[in-house]
Amino acid sequence: MKVKTILVSQPEPKIENSPYFELQQKQRVKIDFRPFIHVEGVEAKDIRLQKIDLNDYSAIILTSRNAVDHFFRVAEDMRFKVPDTMKYFCQSEAVAYYLQKYVVYRKRKIYVGKRTFQELSPLIKKYKDESFLLPTTDKLKSQVPTTLNDLGIQWKQGTFYKTVVSDLSDLANVYYDILVFFSPSGIDSLFKNFPDFKQNDTRIAVFGNTTVKAVEDRGLRVDIAAPTPDTPSMTMALAKYIETANKR
Repeated sequence: MKVKTILVSQPEPKIENSPYFELQQKQRVKIDFRPFIHVEGVEAKDIRLQKIDLNDYSAIILTSRNAVDHFFRVAEDMRFKVPDTMKYFCQSEAVAYYLQKYVVYRKRKIYVGKRTFQELSPLIKKYKDESFLLPTTDKLKSQVPTTLNDLGIQWKQGTFYKTVVSDLSDLANVYYDILVFFSPSGIDSLFKNFPDFKQNDTRIAVFGNTTVKAVEDRGLRVDIAAPTPDTPSMTMALAKYIETANKR
């Protein structure tokens, strides 16, 4: 079956040269964007119930831009002045650069990993005498606390924000040829919004092994998967599939 419409379960890209826009133009398909999940901040009073006092920490581990936003939001709500001596351990360059929204980058002690949390861990280990806070979501990957425990450091996890299912009720009678998912949470959202969802002729595209498993656990069919050696990005995987499907 030919592909004419695609729904991507993420916010619309803000950059003009997004590969999704190029895909839309080149393949002559319609691509809509709609977050199936969103993030909501946890109130300061609920963080206090987690027995977290920001004064107790000399280093912050930041795994995402959401973590950055919500750490500084909570600090402001708690009237905590983040000291200039605070050390920041950022999982990637993108997270580190995002810190500039809140701190003067060149005047702070910022340590940056390459991409994965495992690549950040050697930097954390070098400063094992620090007291680390990990502001994070309620859906933290299990490998993160496992890695930190293995380092033998003093650390504490704080749930500063939560992943929440978005209301998709307006899409009840809307059909798309392809649905694109990037996390198990997106699949959970699909079924919470549409408990009787049947795949039928809808193609499902997924990114990452955990998302593949979430789809298959629901008894659904994975039609397009990324990353692969040939298609390391979702847009490349979609383009490859569409080129074949639309030639028929």
